[in-house]
Order: sequence, then C-alpha cells, then structure tokens
Amino acid sequence: MRNYKLIAFAFLGVTLQAQKVSYPAMAPIAQYLMADEKAEIALARSAAPASVSGGAEVTVLGRTGYKTAVKGSNGFVCIVERSWGAATDQPEFWNPKIRGVICFNPASARTFLPIYLMKTKLVLAGKSKKEIVQATASALDKKELPALEPGAMCYMLSKQQYLTDEGKNWHPHLMFFVPGDATKSWGANVKGSPILAADDPEERVTIMMVPVGTWSDGTMAPPMTDMQ
Repeated sequence: MRNYKLIAFAFLGVTLQAQKVSYPAMAPIAQYLMADEKAEIALARSAAPASVSGGAEVTVLGRTGYKTAVKGSNGFVCIVERSWGAATDQPEFWNPKIRGVICFNPASARTFLPIYLMKTKLVLAGKSKKEIVQATASALDKKELPALEPGAMCYMLSKQQYLTDEGKNWHPHLMFFVPGDATKSWGANVKGSPILAADDPEERVTIMMVPVGTWSDGTMAPPMTDMQ
C-alpha cells in the first residue's frame, strides 16, 4: 500500500528518509517557467472550484518573480507554486517538475503567501538554501513578514497538480495554516482522524491537510485507503 501521507508531507516539509536525492542543485530557470501564460493561469485556477477561483487574482512566475496576470475581486489568490515551496531539507526542493497548484483565501493571501513570494525572489537571485532559511528567519523575527491571520487556508483541488515524483497529484485537499506546532491541538495524525499535519519550522506554522472527495472540476478522487 502506498503511503500517501508521506507523499504529501514531502511536499509540505517532512523528510522522506528513503527517497533518493535526485535534485542536488537548482536547474536552469527556464525549466521552472511555463511557456504559455494562459496555460499557467488556467492551471492556477484549477486549484479551487470555479465559484471561488473565477473571482480570484492569478499570479504567474517570471524570471524575476511572480506578477499579477489577472486582477481579482474576491480576495483569493491562485498561484502555481514551484518546488521551493517546500522546506529546504526536502530532496525535491529543486525539482523543476513540481507544480503546486494553490488558491489562497484572503487571510492566507495576505499573511502566508508573502513567505513563498519572498523565497521565490531569493531563489531567483541565486541565494543558497542556507541563505534562504536565514533570510526567512530574519524577516519573521523583524516582523518584515506579516503575522499569520486566523482562518488562513487554501484549496489544493487541481487534478493537474504535481506535488512530488512519487505522489504526482496525490489527492485533492484543503490546507489550514496554524502558528507554531499545533498538531496535537487539532487531533491530527491520530487513528481515525481526517486531518493530516506537517510542522514547518522554517515558516513557523503547522500545515493541516484535510483530504476531500472531489477534484475542482467535480470529478471523484481516488479513495484515501491509508488514513490512520
């Protein structure tokens, strides 16, 4: 039986000890970019149901960072994250195939997304993993990054998402962002609980994942057969 929890955790910052490190350095930037901006916009919107993503701002990756491709009206932001959305100790941190398709709600767009956007600028400026960790910690310590707002969450319901080489699109799920290590207080990662959790100390949050039964287009997802 495949362990889908570990597959998801690999994307969210928990090390897969058995996974071979196959991406030791950043690939040429062109490998992370999508040639067709319209295709990236469509992919980003597939993170959430059209009733949500249809009014969202959409940002796309360029050579110097993300730019707004479509202005939104509902406060949500849809984006295709690249591999450096994971923690720096992850084997696939530089995997150019990763496409983490996410639609952030207003609270997370204001207060969690800025961390990833800062990391992106550091990556594109050629900074090392160590420098990225140090810069993120410094920005959090100095409150140059906003404090996480209550209710911060996002949709990851895209059938086209590519989270890891092993997990591919894994499973449609919602993610909730909670300050600090909050796994126990949410009853996550215990037998029978529908909530999976990954502590992300680099970004000082716990990411709670709740798998759901359908993709954003309404089609049924494979059953989660290995939930504890």
